[in-house]
Amino acid sequence: MLISSLQNPRVKDLVRLRDRRGRDHDQKLLIEGYRELLRAADAGYPVHELYLCPGLFQGTNEPALIERLRATGTQVVEVTEPVFHKFAYRDRPEGLIGVGPQLHRRLDDLPIPAHVPPLLLVAEAIEKPGNLGTMLRSADATGTTALIVCDPCTDIFNPNVVRASTGTLFTVPIAEAAPDEALAWLRARRVHILAATPHATRRFTDADLTGPVAIVVGTEQYGLSQRWLDACDLPVRIPMLGVADSLNVATATALVLYEAVRQRLAAGLAADPGPMAKD
Repeated sequence: MLISSLQNPRVKDLVRLRDRRGRDHDQKLLIEGYRELLRAADAGYPVHELYLCPGLFQGTNEPALIERLRATGTQVVEVTEPVFHKFAYRDRPEGLIGVGPQLHRRLDDLPIPAHVPPLLLVAEAIEKPGNLGTMLRSADATGTTALIVCDPCTDIFNPNVVRASTGTLFTVPIAEAAPDEALAWLRARRVHILAATPHATRRFTDADLTGPVAIVVGTEQYGLSQRWLDACDLPVRIPMLGVADSLNVATATALVLYEAVRQRLAAGLAADPGPMAKD
C-alpha cells in the first residue's frame, strides 16, 4: 500500500494523534524514529501500524526492523514524503512512525522485585515532555524499578516524551496514581520517601539509599507540593555553589538516582555493568 494523498483518512487520523485530545480519544500514541521503534520492539510493545518513507531513512538498518515488526503482525504502509511530513512530529523526520496502544498500569501492576530493595522514582506534576523523557532515560540507565506519575501535567504518551526518552518509555514500568494513593501504596510497602529541598541540612550523598526508597521530584516552577514534603522521610539537599538556587528537575533526578546506584554497587545490591555505557 502506498499513500500519496494528504486527504487520505489514515493521514487525518495520524495528524489527530499529534494532539493529546486525539491520543486520549483513540487511546493510541505515535512512536517516531528508528531507535525508539527498535526499543519498543525489544520491549515487546505491540506496534499496530508502521508508516514509512524510504527516502527519509538515515541509515541501512531500517529494512531489518521493518521486517521484524511485520513478522509480529504490524501493518506496514508506505507513504510519500509530503504525506510523511504532514503527520511527522520532528522537524527532520527519519522516515519511520509507528502507532500503538496506550498501556496504563496501576500501582499494583508494577513489578516490584523481592530479592533487592526497590528504587522508585515519583514524578509530581512534571510540565515539560522533554524533562519527563529525560528522567525516563535516567531511570532506565540506573535500573530504577519503576516510575510513578502523580498529577500529570504532561501527557506521558506525548511524542516528545517518547523522543526524549529514546524509547525507554517502553522499558521502564510506569504507573499513574493520585498522590494520596501513591503515598498509601509506598507506606504499605515501607518505602522511604526522599525529597530534595534547599531547606534540608543533609546532603544527598549522606543519605542511606540502599534500602527501599522512592525519590520524589516536583514541578519545574514550584518544586514539590507540601503534601510530599510533609510525607518525606529523607529530606536532602544538592549542594549549589554558584548563583543558581536550583537544578533542572531532570538533572537533579539523575544525580540522586546515580548516587543510589553508587551506594548499591558498594553494598553489593546491584550488579556492575562494567565500563560500557548505553548511548
